[in-house]
Amino acid sequence: MVSKGNNFAYVTLMTRSSYLAGVVILAYTLKRAGSKYPLVVYYTDSVPASSITALTNEASYSNLILKRTTALLPRSSVKVNLIAERFGDTWTKLRVFDLIEYDKVCYLDADMTIRNNMDPIFDIELPGPDWLAANHACVCNLDKDAWAPDDWTKENCAYTAVSHPEALTHPTPVTKESRGTYHLLNSGMFLFEPSQKLWDDMMGFFNTCSTLGDMKFPDQDFLAEFFHHKWISVGWQYNALKTMRYWHENIWRDNEVVCLHYIVDKPWAKRVSEEGVAGYLGKDGVTHQWWWDDFSAWEKERLEKGQEETVKIVANHSARPLGHEGEENEELRAIGSQVQAFAENGSKS
Repeated sequence: MVSKGNNFAYVTLMTRSSYLAGVVILAYTLKRAGSKYPLVVYYTDSVPASSITALTNEASYSNLILKRTTALLPRSSVKVNLIAERFGDTWTKLRVFDLIEYDKVCYLDADMTIRNNMDPIFDIELPGPDWLAANHACVCNLDKDAWAPDDWTKENCAYTAVSHPEALTHPTPVTKESRGTYHLLNSGMFLFEPSQKLWDDMMGFFNTCSTLGDMKFPDQDFLAEFFHHKWISVGWQYNALKTMRYWHENIWRDNEVVCLHYIVDKPWAKRVSEEGVAGYLGKDGVTHQWWWDDFSAWEKERLEKGQEETVKIVANHSARPLGHEGEENEELRAIGSQVQAFAENGSKS
């Protein structure tokens, strides 16, 4: 049992071994940036024993607390329509709302790294016990993805409406009068006050909601609906999507990023090329290299502490160095070159 005296905690979710490297570097950078609070790692039985061993070994160095959970899925009568196969796991993210041992909890996706101290997020006051603090979803859709609604345009994006430096402390507000796209949140990071009532209310809504099958980003769309008119926006720096570096130069500054979110393909799935090319469209060489720099620092520190086993396990779930790649394995392909693959029961059904 986690002690209530800790008061605050971060939490993340791991449902497959392909995210082991992400969880490890998230925990490492969180502590390195000076956080005082633990990172609770929820994991399911789909995570192999070797990955649990690596996380257990890492716990004493990165302030990790492991917490086993079970997968959360919609009732069998619901036919889902996902953007990508990997999103099928994300319903389980809702289980973090049962972490009632703490007064306030900040959820972080496993594909994030911390570049400045994240703890000030806990200073944010929520308007009520059943409210959420989060970042807007970026709806620019500059890649013209076919699945995106017609109103997903740069003009309708909440990040277009603000400028540096005010965007750090005065993000676009969410009001009842806000345009529809401003009510969409990104679920990579959110702050909440866990309670038994909030958890029971959420599961009641989950088990009766008639629109689950229409949610292309499962947990994200669910949270936007469940917390409709009950969430506040926070500065972009707490969930800085890597694409915002070139999509939103109006607000982005490298040195002001607190929490960097590696949406779409994951940096550990493939090394940055010698030409600095990385990412889904080759534009993310700089931010992906930041991840590999963090990985190299972590690897060096752990080897110095005699943690060869942990380093080997994590390396087995991340890309090999340039020149030693070999054939891309299926695990990394699913979060790298094939990250946008549709689920079998997606748009074709």
